Amino acid sequence: MSGHSKWSKIRHKKGAADAKRGNIFTKLGKAITVSAQQGGGDLEMNFSLRMAVEKAKSANMPKDNIEKAIKKGSGESKDGAVLQEIVYEAFGPNGVAILIESVTDNTNRSVSEIKGVINKYNGSLGGPGSVQWQFEQRGVVRFTADKKAEIEDWDSAQLELMDAGVEDIRDGEEGVELLSSRENFQKMMNAIQKIGVEPDDSGLEWIAKEELELDEEASERIERLSDALDELDDVKEVYTNEK
Repeated sequence: MSGHSKWSKIRHKKGAADAKRGNIFTKLGKAITVSAQQGGGDLEMNFSLRMAVEKAKSANMPKDNIEKAIKKGSGESKDGAVLQEIVYEAFGPNGVAILIESVTDNTNRSVSEIKGVINKYNGSLGGPGSVQWQFEQRGVVRFTADKKAEIEDWDSAQLELMDAGVEDIRDGEEGVELLSSRENFQKMMNAIQKIGVEPDDSGLEWIAKEELELDEEASERIERLSDALDELDDVKEVYTNEK
């Protein structure tokens, strides 16, 4: 039950997001809209929408923005075009595999902007299936070591989590990372709520089956590329197989 933690990258990403709050609200709004578009605007009936709204609230997105995004997706509002979710596949410097989740109302614009950034950093956009086979989509929950310390019986809590479908518990100095299958993500979230933990980070993520270890210089290049992609409004998340 041990493994590589993404805590340092999460801190970096959250800091970058704080520096461009308008950009992050745009992304969160799109995630809410597409969830409502796919499963309806009822938070009780649409787990994906509920998760998107909770993520928006944790980023202090205004309530009016959240409600507007829900109405846009559920069809109550005639404002805006239909959004599509597209996963782009690419190769970065040093052969790093990259998956780019996009939510867009204009696929031509998205692919043009993404390709421009990839090319700028000496990477190349791949075709469907060229990279995705190196990843699997899994449910992920992270919470800090301080929150873990508040759990009275951590051993019993771990057994409850495993009964709920948690497949891996990565317990490190900075916090705990839980992984489940995509299908058991909702069960894992219910179990987390039952033991009284408020996650710091949660969602469905593309996890590399095997990670690639890079030297510091190469790692910094990949980080700059990921940041440049993340600055695009149509990009929801960026995943790599870097260790």
